[in-house]
Amino acid sequence: MKIILTHEVSGLGAAGDVVDVKDGYARNYLIPRKFAIRWTKGGEKDVEQIRRARKIHEIQTIEQANQVKGQLEAVKVRLAVRSGDAGRLFGSVTPADIASAIKAAGGPEVDKRRIELGAPIKTLGAHETSVRLHPEVAAKVNIEVIAA
Repeated sequence: MKIILTHEVSGLGAAGDVVDVKDGYARNYLIPRKFAIRWTKGGEKDVEQIRRARKIHEIQTIEQANQVKGQLEAVKVRLAVRSGDAGRLFGSVTPADIASAIKAAGGPEVDKRRIELGAPIKTLGAHETSVRLHPEVAAKVNIEVIAA
């Protein structure tokens, strides 16, 4: 099935790309989550609009990405969450939680879709995550999860 990506999808492409994927992947995952729309002849107008919007929000140069990387790695991020007696969390820490904690700590605004968690964060303590700022630049952010 031919689709137009509306958001960046790891391993598939960036917003505005026209890609071919298996029917079930598009129908059951990408389209319901609003990551993609079906490709049509009239959809080519949407592709240009999506690409223009992506260029506005995207970090254009490696220098800008390195500057934001320095800001992210310098900020001390503390995230207060509810936990049990043994230090186990009720639920887990999501990329949206991390993005709002970075903003609250005085760091730059980060898109939650650019935050990569290796494994779900379900315990108290120090954790490290990666933020993709540019295809060639990723920042390591240290997060301290504390009990609320």
